[in-house]
Amino acid sequence: MKVFAGSSNASLSREIAAYLQIDLGKSVLERFSDGEIHFYIDENVRGEDIFVIQSGCFPANDHMMELFLMIDAFKRASAERITAVMPYYAYGRQDWKDRPRVPISARLMADLLEAAGAKRLLTMDLHSPQIQGFFSFPVDNLAGTPVLSRHIQGLSLGDLTVVSPDAGGVGRAKHFARRLDAGLAIIDKRREKANVSEVMHIIGDVTGRDAILLDDMVDTAGTLASAARALRANGARRVYAACTHPVLSGPAVERLVDAPLEELIVTDTVPLSEEARACGKIRVLSIAPLLAEALRRITECGSVSSLFV
Repeated sequence: MKVFAGSSNASLSREIAAYLQIDLGKSVLERFSDGEIHFYIDENVRGEDIFVIQSGCFPANDHMMELFLMIDAFKRASAERITAVMPYYAYGRQDWKDRPRVPISARLMADLLEAAGAKRLLTMDLHSPQIQGFFSFPVDNLAGTPVLSRHIQGLSLGDLTVVSPDAGGVGRAKHFARRLDAGLAIIDKRREKANVSEVMHIIGDVTGRDAILLDDMVDTAGTLASAARALRANGARRVYAACTHPVLSGPAVERLVDAPLEELIVTDTVPLSEEARACGKIRVLSIAPLLAEALRRITECGSVSSLFV
């Protein structure tokens, strides 16, 4: 096994290598003056089991192009198997035609990964589990639930309700509530256009209870802030939030500061900006041990499914 890192999340890559007690593979990733990416492998990889760690975070297009070029280089260097390790799967939200004359971008990403030469994908909390069906090779979709739930259990919250911010996340919230032995509520949300949402009403009991808003990702935090206010207006005692992918773009941090949230609990699939790191409401949990253990089991042909529990 050899593990190589792109530029998207260097700290996570180093943590994974440290957990596995190996050094990151030797390579050079640079750019020409016009912005073109230049990559080369600085060691022999013939016949090796290669893992390329690259998250699809901002700037997503640059990071994905890096990943395609890296995979192509390993393919042409006769690597035995190339696994793309994408903690955050870029373009995952665009997984179906929500209106006429639009692309299915999540499917296109799958096609590009396969065309580049990837033979396996390891990712976390896909926006829609059905994205796995876009690939003709194995996909391991790990869940951030075990990492998030362990932290929340340590908070010793009482009378807890897990809240799904929309109907699409009910399955995820139900599984999370079962792990925490908590109640379940759903927010009826009507979205008029991208990154703009309006909370209509809450289905379930949150009065006098601690509430945890659970989602796979937080982007501009508009939904999160509106949901937190709605929960407090409906009698919730304290409101927490948890997600796997802290995209936190645009006015997200400002909205988090203004929202009636005790804490936003996230993982490090996406590195935080300086502004987000300075925000006292954000708690970051490491998923490096989880990903590293998955890499080990893939190489040793062990069970990865037990990590999903």
